[in-house]
Amino acid sequence: MKLTIILTSTRPGRVGKTVADWFHDYAKANPAGFEIGFADLEEVNLPLLDEPNHPAMKKYEHEHTKRWSEIIDNSDAFIFVLPEYNYSAPPSFVNAVDYLYKEWNYKPAGFVSYGGVSGGIRSTETAKHLLSTLEMVPVKQQVMIPMVSDHLVDGAFKPTEIHEKSAQTMLETMARWATALQNMR
Repeated sequence: MKLTIILTSTRPGRVGKTVADWFHDYAKANPAGFEIGFADLEEVNLPLLDEPNHPAMKKYEHEHTKRWSEIIDNSDAFIFVLPEYNYSAPPSFVNAVDYLYKEWNYKPAGFVSYGGVSGGIRSTETAKHLLSTLEMVPVKQQVMIPMVSDHLVDGAFKPTEIHEKSAQTMLETMARWATALQNMR
């Protein structure tokens, strides 16, 4: 089974890259049975949704959509590294999700959220609502990082014990859901 970690922030100077690098390394060292993949929405570089056909039709005209579809279709589970912007998920996340439909169906989703005092929990809640409409299963276990800037040392994210324990619990939960949902796909 393949778990793809998706870095959702595309802002210049983003903190999310350091968080995603930590989680990617952690997941590779503790994969819970997954092959670990990685996608950075900045590199995927999707414009605002520009496909003329509804995503459920899978009649994609643009190469960027076909590449994105392949990444998502070839994955069994996802962890979204998600900041909080104005109590919500970033527009880059919403746009990337909206590009596709069937490729997301019956796959679990987890979150590594970060931000100020809330740790991105509000963005995660809005993201879960969106993903549920795509027949995805957002798990309740997540890694929440409040005051993320307090955990940056020399440009790298330094996790606490609770971050690592949360990461392991989420990965193990994701593996159980990915296995259970295989038959539905």
